[in-house]
Amino acid sequence: MKNKIILVFVLLSIIGTAQDDAAQLQSIYSTSLTNGKSYEWLRYLSNEIGGRLSGSLNAELAVEYTKEELEKLGLDKVWLQPVLVPKWVRGNPEFAYIETAPGKTIPVNLCALGGSVSTPPQGLKAELIEVQGIADLNRLKRTDVEGKIVFFNRPMQADLISTFEAYGGCVDQRYDGAKEAAKLGAVGTIVRSMNLRLDDLPHTGAMSYGNTPVNERIPSAAISTNDAERLSGILKIDPKVKFYFKQNCKQLKDVQSYNVIGQITGSQYPNEIIVVGGHLDSWDLGDGSHDDGAGCVQSMDVLRLLKETGVRPKRTIRVVLFMNEENGLRGGRKYAEIAKRKGEKHIFALESDSGGFTPRGFSFDGPDYKINQILNWKPLFEPYLVHYFKKGGSGADIGPLKNDELVLAGLRPDSQRYFDHHHAANDTFDAVNKRELELGAATMTALVYLIDKYGFNSIEQKNKIKD
Repeated sequence: MKNKIILVFVLLSIIGTAQDDAAQLQSIYSTSLTNGKSYEWLRYLSNEIGGRLSGSLNAELAVEYTKEELEKLGLDKVWLQPVLVPKWVRGNPEFAYIETAPGKTIPVNLCALGGSVSTPPQGLKAELIEVQGIADLNRLKRTDVEGKIVFFNRPMQADLISTFEAYGGCVDQRYDGAKEAAKLGAVGTIVRSMNLRLDDLPHTGAMSYGNTPVNERIPSAAISTNDAERLSGILKIDPKVKFYFKQNCKQLKDVQSYNVIGQITGSQYPNEIIVVGGHLDSWDLGDGSHDDGAGCVQSMDVLRLLKETGVRPKRTIRVVLFMNEENGLRGGRKYAEIAKRKGEKHIFALESDSGGFTPRGFSFDGPDYKINQILNWKPLFEPYLVHYFKKGGSGADIGPLKNDELVLAGLRPDSQRYFDHHHAANDTFDAVNKRELELGAATMTALVYLIDKYGFNSIEQKNKIKD
């Protein structure tokens, strides 16, 4: 009889705790949707500052602005973490056309890829060879490629539900295409934009020359999906048409920048650190609202929402706005380097870098027994239509923190519209829905609240519970 009474009390305690957590999550979502700050922060970051390429004046203005806003929240500590970042500049607008006959041209929407060298001052004109990715290029002989512009025209795979999987399936042609084409004597590369829809907007993004000698590096640019379709069609009719493009970009010396960091120090376990963040830099064509202004302001709002809803964290909650994710990952690497040097104990890190669309859930990277513990909280999120809890990737900036015990996570919003805007001129504030953004901030806050409240069982505890 005594054991039955104890069991009843345990069950009642579990039920009561679940009800308390459900009430806290409801408070978090309600506060975010009725009294959120993320949308207003994003409006200023996007419309008053704009695109924030690493090393630019706008990037430094963003550092100053976000630091000031974090200080207004009354956090326990706000500081700047110095980091040297690359400084690549686009220069004057690019210009390109297809020459179908002497004096007959068709204009093309084109932009330099980040990190590319410029064309010669007079521009570059040559015949093209079209390939469906790097594997296709590597089947060719040097005599097929030498002196030509390689046209990488592998599209994103439209029948994949995960647009990030579709992106991952062809982004190597953008990143490594110029390096591989130069080995076969190409004089330049143009790449179909990483975009699932047909439009006139070229999408930039990082590219790399690897160990290619400086004097052998060739210019690389992206063209819009409409122009890629048009160019491919023309080449099927006349393989001898020529392509001209001119770009004025250059790589300058590294410059000083900063990660922006703020924290609420834990009341019981201050040495256990939970990180939430996004990257403050963006490409320069738009204002970086989805990539990744949204992730930054959502992360800032996590700390504000915890304070606003009366949560006094047991563990240290730290927001990190990383600099230079787009073309170097210097901020993420510097943060991990300093954390390791100081012997800091991170138990969880969450990144938002998939746009400000409706949150669907999270992907996790870490020990299975800890991820399984998180899965027990999934029912708490179902009233908010957040249901995707899967093992997978996390985020580029938090990746350098990875070890055998740390759980890394990425917010997973609906991805179907993300690559319409990614790295393009239409990644702008008007493309962000206020309610969707605030739902994302609340979803992140809810998970951080639960991680902070319960922590993680050790492997010994886990085995004891299992036994």
